[in-house]
Amino acid sequence: MKKGRSIVRPLMLSLIGALVVVWLGAIGLSILVMREEFDEIFDSALKEAGERLLAIVAEEMHPDVLNSAESGRVFSSTGRRQYIVYQVRHADGRVIYRSKDAPEQPFDAPLKVGFHDTGKYRVFTAATPDEKLFLQAADDFGHRREAVIESAATMLWPLVVLIPFSLLVMWLIARRAVTPINALRKSISERDHGNLSPVETETLPNELRPIASSVNLLLQRLRSALDAEREFTANSAHELRTPIAGALAQTQRLLAQLPDGSLKARTRNIEAALTKLGRISEKLLQLARADAGLGATETKTDLLKVLDLIVRDFQRSAETSNRIDYIVAPSASLVRNVDIDAFGIVMRNLIENATIHGEPNGPIKVWVDEDSAIRVISNGPVVAEADLAAFKQRFHRGDAKRKGAGLGLPIADKIVRQMGGTLQLHSPVPGSDQGFEARIILPG
Repeated sequence: MKKGRSIVRPLMLSLIGALVVVWLGAIGLSILVMREEFDEIFDSALKEAGERLLAIVAEEMHPDVLNSAESGRVFSSTGRRQYIVYQVRHADGRVIYRSKDAPEQPFDAPLKVGFHDTGKYRVFTAATPDEKLFLQAADDFGHRREAVIESAATMLWPLVVLIPFSLLVMWLIARRAVTPINALRKSISERDHGNLSPVETETLPNELRPIASSVNLLLQRLRSALDAEREFTANSAHELRTPIAGALAQTQRLLAQLPDGSLKARTRNIEAALTKLGRISEKLLQLARADAGLGATETKTDLLKVLDLIVRDFQRSAETSNRIDYIVAPSASLVRNVDIDAFGIVMRNLIENATIHGEPNGPIKVWVDEDSAIRVISNGPVVAEADLAAFKQRFHRGDAKRKGAGLGLPIADKIVRQMGGTLQLHSPVPGSDQGFEARIILPG
């Protein structure tokens, strides 16, 4: 099964992606601006240093320099790294003096006042008024690139911290933003055939109200359709009870008067068909009552007394008089907020199911355990796991040859769920290798 798409994840990834792109764009623009500003600052410092050095040379050392026969003398300096190097050059191009880190060969720049670029240096040339002595101060382009890179890295580090922090903040914001969606989803998921009440819309954001309104409209149509179906089922079953009972009575009188023969055999088939039709009519009435939701009540009732009466009825019946094994644990208690009629419908359906689908003339055990679980057990072959789940579906019959409408267990399951309990089906019976067990567990 394909995994569903998430709203939050693409939203967070899109926002983070947009944030990173904007931040990187801002850094790129800042680098361009900084590069221009750094060039201006470095050029200004380079020009100022060159002019000052030239003034010193011109005022204090000029005569000696012009008359000196030496070439390429190196000015002593500290061992620190020099960011600006310089050469003092004669008008003929000779390097007279140079700083410690300056190259021995003259800079590849003309002896012309102003800025010039070489492959490695940004050079500023200054000259004395008589243009017999020139000073060229140079700044390595690598220093400028290093400054830009360090500045860019300083702006990139916050992005490394910002991304996980932004993910956390956006996740919290997105989680809070989708809370109404989750609430709406939960509210819709709670609706079923037993709960078709409208979804609350007052507290929903404006963007979700149309969805909730559409769901409420659908629920209203579904309620109307189910109400019409229940009303039709109940009315049809109720209207059929009297004619079926009358036809059955007339058929039984006719059987008493007919002599043995083929005609009497056909009349017995009619009697069996009318009996089955009467049973289906009764089940349809029970189904309509179950759909109406009659399971729970506000009044507490001792269900053991109700169960005693139901079991006695089956024990007095000619078909099941010797088959019912009824045991109640001494500590069992069944005082619950359950409707008496609803509980009676459930137990009669479970016992009737055992008599119909269990071993013919086999024992039927009705037990109430110490934990107040009600168990109805019948002998018979093991039922497949798939059939156990299908037994709670309407009109499903495990053995089509047996009489029954396939409604007893679905009715019982629906009413038990309305009581807040569960109906468990087991085959084989726990502790045995055969049989079928229906177990009711009601909340205390």
